[in-house]
Amino acid sequence: MKQYRDRGDPLAGADVVLVGLFSGNEKQYPVLLDELASLVEARGARVVARFVQRRGASDQRRHRPGGASRMSRPYSRRMLLSHGKVREIAEACREAEVTAAVFVNVLTPRQRKVLTELLGCLVFTRDELT
Repeated sequence: MKQYRDRGDPLAGADVVLVGLFSGNEKQYPVLLDELASLVEARGARVVARFVQRRGASDQRRHRPGGASRMSRPYSRRMLLSHGKVREIAEACREAEVTAAVFVNVLTPRQRKVLTELLGCLVFTRDELT
């Protein structure tokens, strides 16, 4: 993990990725990510990437329904997101030497611990920035 430039605020001067799990019905998710980016940048951090995982969106290639009954549940109780999405984010974090990942979603203590280990950076939620 990178060392912080400002010990008082771990986001000051940090390179950050934004992450969100959204329902397939949520049409305003780009606006929610823009709001989160504004909060992060107000703390002195720089957003280097955004990652979105949609839950309940139809799989057009395989002609499968999107699972509307599961839209409010995480993909994984352990990581919130699918394994593939976590691998994608972790690789991007390593390549960009990201200091922190900020999630739109609320995380359980277990999810935060697992994601911190897998992503190799600190993990925050939107609630902690307001």
